[in-house]
Amino acid sequence: MKLQEIVPILRIFDVKKAMEFYIDYLEFNVDGEHRFEADLPLYIQISKNNVKIHLSEHYGDCCPGAAIRIQVIGIKEFQKNLMDKQNNYSRPGLESTPWGSEECCVIDPFGNRIIFYE
Repeated sequence: MKLQEIVPILRIFDVKKAMEFYIDYLEFNVDGEHRFEADLPLYIQISKNNVKIHLSEHYGDCCPGAAIRIQVIGIKEFQKNLMDKQNNYSRPGLESTPWGSEECCVIDPFGNRIIFYE
């Protein structure tokens, strides 16, 4: 057996807020959406570079309040870009950890934490 990749699933409750956060603010791209019928929950795949995340309105897929870590190159520029956007709900700082990394934690509108680190 050879493992290939991991794709986290994060719970969302409002598609418009999710798009504003993940697409407009974090600059991910929408790769695809799936909905069985127009009034049923949406399942979305987003990506940026080599990172994929699934966002789901389905209550059985996962619980809100998850945390994921994404390794980046250029964490200072990434954090500055977020701060330059002057988002009313997110002003992430840059933290140096005791284990030698720098981290920028953002919290989505649904309580999920995305920790970007270098």
